[in-house]
Amino acid sequence: MTRQLLVPLPGNDHLADRLAGALGADVGRIAVRRFPDGETYLRYETPVSGRSIALLCTLDHPDDKFLPLVFAAAAARDLQAVKVGLISPYLAYMRQDRRFQAGEAVTSIYFARILSSQIDWMVTVDPHLHRRSSLAEIYSIPAMAIHAAPLISDWIRSEVKTPLLIGPDSESEQWVSKVARDAGAPHLVLQKVRHGDRDVEVSVPDVARWRDHTPVLVDDIVSTGRTMIETVGHLKREGMRPPVCVAVHGIFAEGAFEGLVEAGAARVVTTNAIPHATNAIDITTLLAESVRTIGKSA
Repeated sequence: MTRQLLVPLPGNDHLADRLAGALGADVGRIAVRRFPDGETYLRYETPVSGRSIALLCTLDHPDDKFLPLVFAAAAARDLQAVKVGLISPYLAYMRQDRRFQAGEAVTSIYFARILSSQIDWMVTVDPHLHRRSSLAEIYSIPAMAIHAAPLISDWIRSEVKTPLLIGPDSESEQWVSKVARDAGAPHLVLQKVRHGDRDVEVSVPDVARWRDHTPVLVDDIVSTGRTMIETVGHLKREGMRPPVCVAVHGIFAEGAFEGLVEAGAARVVTTNAIPHATNAIDITTLLAESVRTIGKSA
């Protein structure tokens, strides 16, 4: 039986070798560069004909990555690949899931339509399913969303003494409570009012009774980090221990990482869904298990 071919797009080599080993797959090579006018040149350096292909592409900063990904999928089909799947540890364009103001583009739907037309299956980690129950609401292909919560619980349990978990808002209650329960720790959630992308007001519950605990701020995504930064400052003013900040996806836009450190975070930790110096929680095994599972049905 021909082994699966895992093809990392540029910027995804951090996961490729380990994931290929877990899958028993070969690592394929693809050349991607820009023509002087900005158009994409793409060439498979590993033959794909007759093989099942898994493209590896995490989609932070998606506008620069999406066209090369679509071209890679289309080229694999054109070159007679048997199947073309996508492993996208971070899946973009999930936030704009409805029309908030007249005339807005519902980009999550449009993005899903384009991607579904080019690939046979997809695996991702903790997508931002804010107002949707599953990826199946917008993706027409088999699409599996896996959860990093057990890995985060394990890391907290082994690395943080007497943790107190703090979630970003009431909508995170179910997720944070599960992480806390599996880590054997108490938890609180913030009350958050978002006035805009860069204007967030946070109300932190009374934490006086928890002064002998280490606060652990947990969230699925750290983008601008404004909620976490404000919370770190509040906890510092309340005399709490310097907090640990943990996220599944570390985008760290607009100097968010530096802002967290300056605010007084003891440590900032993320999974390796998006490559960053804070990566301390490995999602490789979860991804491999899910790829094997979806491969049987797709």
